[in-house]
Amino acid sequence: MNRNFLISIILAAIAIGCGAASADENLLGYVKGAEVLPKGAVEFDQTVTYRYDKGRGDYGAWNTITEVEYGATNRFTASAAIKLQAIDTEGLIIDGYLPKAKAYGPQPSGMEFSTKYMFLSPAKDDVGLALYTAFNYDWLDPHSGQKKDAFALENHLILQKYFMEGQLVTMLNAGLETTFADRHNLDNLPPGFDWPTKPETEIEFTTGGGLSYRFMPNWSIGAETVYQTEF
Repeated sequence: MNRNFLISIILAAIAIGCGAASADENLLGYVKGAEVLPKGAVEFDQTVTYRYDKGRGDYGAWNTITEVEYGATNRFTASAAIKLQAIDTEGLIIDGYLPKAKAYGPQPSGMEFSTKYMFLSPAKDDVGLALYTAFNYDWLDPHSGQKKDAFALENHLILQKYFMEGQLVTMLNAGLETTFADRHNLDNLPPGFDWPTKPETEIEFTTGGGLSYRFMPNWSIGAETVYQTEF
C-alpha cells in the first residue's frame, strides 16, 4: 500500500466566463466543480504541472493535459484530452519504481475521455451534485518515465456550493479509480533489481477539497488539497 498526500496551491486560475453559472469553469487544478457546459458550448482547457524532488538524487518532470469539452445537453458534458510528458531523473534507483536514469523532452504520454453529468445545479439548487467518469490510457509511466501500458477507469462524486453571490466557490470530490498496468521489459538493470513485468491491478481512493475566490472579473485565486490511497 502506498499513501500519497498531495497539496496543490493554485496561485492564479483563469476563469473563462463572466457569470458564476455561465460555464463549467475549471477553477482548480485537481479538484473539479459540479457545473457543466451549456448545450452546444465548446471549451478548451490547458493544464501544466511540474513535479520535482524525491528526497535524493535529481528528479524533475513536466506534464500537460490539453482538453476539449463539449456541452451535449445542459446537464451532460463530454471531453477528450491528450497528455504530454517530459522527464529528467538521475541518481535515483528504487525497486519497482525508478529503475534507471531517464531524460527526454515533451512527448505524447497518454489520452483521456471523460463525461460529467450534473444531477443538481450549484447555481439553481442549494448545492451542486455531479458524477464525473473518465477512461485513461497512458503508455509512459509518470514516475519513472519508462514505457508502461496503463488503463484506468475512474468515477468521482462532486459537490459544489456558491457563497457571496458566486464570488466564493467551495468544492468537494470523492472518487474511486481502478487500473490495469503492464510494464515493459528493461535491459541492463542492476543485479537483483525488482522490476515486475507481470500485469498488475490497482485500486485507488481519492478525496479532495478546495476553495476559489474571484477577486476581479475573469480572474480567481484558489487553494486545494488532495489525499490518495492506492492498493
